[in-house]
Amino acid sequence: MLEQRIQQHFIDSADLKYQAAQLLSQPIEAAVQAVLACVTSGAKVLACGSGAASGLARQFAALCVAGFERERPELAAIALEPDALWSAPGTPGGDAQVLARQVRALGQAGDVLLAVTDGSAGTDAALVEAAQAAHERDMTVIALTGRAGGALAGMLRETDVLIGVPHDRAARVREVHALVLHCLCDGIDAQLLGEQEIPL
Repeated sequence: MLEQRIQQHFIDSADLKYQAAQLLSQPIEAAVQAVLACVTSGAKVLACGSGAASGLARQFAALCVAGFERERPELAAIALEPDALWSAPGTPGGDAQVLARQVRALGQAGDVLLAVTDGSAGTDAALVEAAQAAHERDMTVIALTGRAGGALAGMLRETDVLIGVPHDRAARVREVHALVLHCLCDGIDAQLLGEQEIPL
């Protein structure tokens, strides 16, 4: 029984990725172009996530700096820290401001904020506040969410990018988010270094 359950996870994940491929390819391409415009002009990417997605944000920043599958110059990227140590006791807004404070401290016009939800619809208050702070700094926001994107999607501008995974289950959404971030890294490398056959 458990073996069948495990196999079903693989089947469901593969099915969703297959369905999402066509739907998400255009917004992922737009996100690649936004990150390229940012890093080639001397700006940087600020990556953040809520809950379990903070690990994905850190991984993306690390891949920008260290490289993905090919050798290339380092790209400027910083993972924002979701822990409350950035928020002093009694600070107005509390934990909801923890990412926004970092965006206001580090973000500049031309930078990109990559905001990754934990697989929910995009209602995390800290990510919404971070996106608002990014707009105050004339930054582009790339939002990775589930379904329609919730409050986070509702505040995006025309120049921002929404990558909404068409599923309600957080685990499935996070799995696709990981693939999206790999596609972003590969797309950036392909644009910077030229096309290369995808290694098997």
